[in-house]
Amino acid sequence: MVYKFHDDQHGEVVAESCRSDLDPYLGLHYPATDIPQASRFLFKQNRVRMIADCNAAPVPIIQSESLAQPLCLVGSTLRAPHQCHAQYMANMGSIASLAMAVIVNGEDVISGGSMKLWGLVVCHHTSPRCIPFPLRSACEFLMQAFGLQLNMEVQLAAQFSEKRILRTQTLLCDMLLRDSPPAIITQSPSIMDLIKCNGAALYHREKYWPLGTCPSESQIKDIVQWLRDSHADSTGLSTDSLADAGFPGAAALGDAVCGMAAARINRRDFLFWFRSHTAKEIKWGGAKHHPQDRDDGQRMHPRSSFQAFLEVAKSRSLPWESSELDAIHSLQLILRDSFKEEFDEAGTSDSMPLVNVQKPQEQQQQQHGEIEQLSSVAREMVRLIETATVPIFAVDSDGRINGWNPKVADLTGLPVEEAMGKSLVEDLAFPGSADVLNKLLFRALRGEEDQNVEIKLRVFGSEKSDNPVFLIVNACASRDYANKIIGVCFVGQDVTGQRVMMDKFIHIQADYKSIVHSPNPLIPPIFASDENVCCSEWNTAMEKLTGWSGHEIIGKLLVGEVFGSCCRLRSSETLTKFTVILHNATTGQETDKFPFSFFNRNGKFIQALLTANTRTNMDGEVIGAFCFLQIASPELQQALEVQRQQEKKCLARTKELAYICQEIKHPLGGIRFANSLLERTDLSDDQKQFLKTSASCEKQMMKIVKDVGLERIEDSSLEIDKSEFMLGSVIDAVASQVITQLTEKGLQLIRDIPEETKTISACGDQTRIQQVLTDFLLSMISFAPSTEGWIEIQVRTNLKQNSNGNEMVLLRFRIMIPGEGLSPELVQDMFRNSGWVTEEGVSLSICRKILKLMNGEVQYIRESERCYFLIAIELPTTPT
Repeated sequence: MVYKFHDDQHGEVVAESCRSDLDPYLGLHYPATDIPQASRFLFKQNRVRMIADCNAAPVPIIQSESLAQPLCLVGSTLRAPHQCHAQYMANMGSIASLAMAVIVNGEDVISGGSMKLWGLVVCHHTSPRCIPFPLRSACEFLMQAFGLQLNMEVQLAAQFSEKRILRTQTLLCDMLLRDSPPAIITQSPSIMDLIKCNGAALYHREKYWPLGTCPSESQIKDIVQWLRDSHADSTGLSTDSLADAGFPGAAALGDAVCGMAAARINRRDFLFWFRSHTAKEIKWGGAKHHPQDRDDGQRMHPRSSFQAFLEVAKSRSLPWESSELDAIHSLQLILRDSFKEEFDEAGTSDSMPLVNVQKPQEQQQQQHGEIEQLSSVAREMVRLIETATVPIFAVDSDGRINGWNPKVADLTGLPVEEAMGKSLVEDLAFPGSADVLNKLLFRALRGEEDQNVEIKLRVFGSEKSDNPVFLIVNACASRDYANKIIGVCFVGQDVTGQRVMMDKFIHIQADYKSIVHSPNPLIPPIFASDENVCCSEWNTAMEKLTGWSGHEIIGKLLVGEVFGSCCRLRSSETLTKFTVILHNATTGQETDKFPFSFFNRNGKFIQALLTANTRTNMDGEVIGAFCFLQIASPELQQALEVQRQQEKKCLARTKELAYICQEIKHPLGGIRFANSLLERTDLSDDQKQFLKTSASCEKQMMKIVKDVGLERIEDSSLEIDKSEFMLGSVIDAVASQVITQLTEKGLQLIRDIPEETKTISACGDQTRIQQVLTDFLLSMISFAPSTEGWIEIQVRTNLKQNSNGNEMVLLRFRIMIPGEGLSPELVQDMFRNSGWVTEEGVSLSICRKILKLMNGEVQYIRESERCYFLIAIELPTTPT
């Protein structure tokens, strides 16, 4: 149902759609207390409110004592309904509801803001029902669009009313210039045409000119006397019930005259507008309420009855709108200077005729007064035109500008003083629109006044001078005292923004359709989804590929219906991946060239690459996904097959690596147990050193197995041990791991290590230092020349203190061989982060990263006859 709030805050059901077995609510009115002010404020904050089950038991929220303020659940979907509202719904027979706020521009009487709660669109269900978030978001967007459209309709109606009132005022002023005051009653248009009414009257010089449904002359005199006595200090009065306003003779007027708007022109003259009784029947939902009832913000009582209660509004007319009262006030100002007081309060007869035979001196005074009247009317007309919110301009009989209000000057950028005297057609018309203006001007000068004609004017003094101003104008012929047409006045409405936007939309829409739906083979298959993952686009290429036409697919769910039912997929896993891709696209995460396959309408298996991009509107809000399919050509199919084989090979290698890492732990455990047994026997010093070296190598191997996952090394989260060790034990462990390779190649190991260096005690990760040095040393052994070859390892240390006063030792290792050294591919792999060419390069790259995690660095230097690694590590020392 659509629920509208009236000016007095009570609500009315103005539209509904329901099952035939449910009671209708259309036309029922409900008091303002049914939706309290607090609820209306919440609807402005959270515009979609869902209650899945009003009978569900609310779950209390346990708030932390550290929070100073209570939790605010205004924007929470899980917020339970107030007990009163739950009972209200139960009394209605409704279990679930979805209420959507309609917000328009306007002053809010509750909060005083610039946005007004116009009403609600409420959906009720007789059983529990939960609306998913995408659908609620779509409903919220629909309400925003509806509010904008409603606001535009209200504004257009107000502008139309303003133009009509301004035109009527112009004609009434022209009558006053050419005729006596009663002309605004006796001629057409009259003051009845100014606003909606059943009758109007002029009370001037104790004479009465009624028009339409009006009180009698004796009754009008009673009204005038009542106004003088009870409202002497006011300039007028408006009411929809003379009885409620306190007029003693209201009962005698009956239903013919209930509402009245009176404007005091001077001490004795009045203008009146009258409205008759409206036989208005108000159906209240439930028991009758008092019109003055208001929500006190403290007490809420659920409605127990929703049966229609008929209340007949008597002795009351339609209320006077503010725009109508503004029109009356403007006419009052014009007439106030036009009506001349001919008698003072102690004057003679009030029954003298309107036209008297006077003496020459009196005639001169009267002429002078008439000139003043004309000046006053002209000033008021100028004021009305200058303060108008719509563009107004006028031309003389030659088509030259003689009137140019500030609004049209602001739109065109042409000041008033520069516009005067310019030709409307030759100087101001936008190129290509002169014919329209010429025809409009020609017809208006002949008395044929066209309405709602679109014209285009040039823009001056602006960077956007190439774009016109679009106006919808009404032409009104200007006449002199002899009723001869002497010019044309144009009252317009600025539609530039709407027209420019519409032109852009038409051009973009045309370009979009011509590209996307082109049968050109260069256009790929394209389909799109909305926020609810329903198909909103299905181009010609997609129709040819799948065999399904657009009208068969558009509107269906892409997941399950389109791809799943119409276009079958090979497995549920493919459907799951496709769902994830669409969800990611609607959240801003785009997918590029994802392998996607399905069966078309004829059963042919289609292989393609899917690219999903995010769709956004002009405000940057996500409205769905845009998907492209790249059909797999023979070359692409071959590439996909190679990719699949590589993925299969990588998976097999991963399994092999996992198997090796798991199985190698068992013999390592045996080695550790054997070492522990040997430690308990009597050993010489050399044997103990050999056993210690073996244990270091075993620990190194176990740590490598544990580090098989490279993610921690890549993201610098690898755990580095910090334990005390002797530098000599590291050198021995490294040497023991390369002795066999040195012997096989016949290489000589040269150790340039001072004895005092071996006794240095440092704090760090001994096992990883061994790993790094061993890998760099083995890579150099692999590329050392075998004929009379050699390899040298040099160690130098440097003690120093850091900024904190702690003693640090800087270890420098140089591993050198003669000849050309490492291959260029291996050196490049060592300094790469991915895309390695050689297996040795992977090992060196990982060692370089481990070294960096230990606050170290490595350099590879190639000279003319030798090459070497230069490795530096800084570690804290330990007390000896």
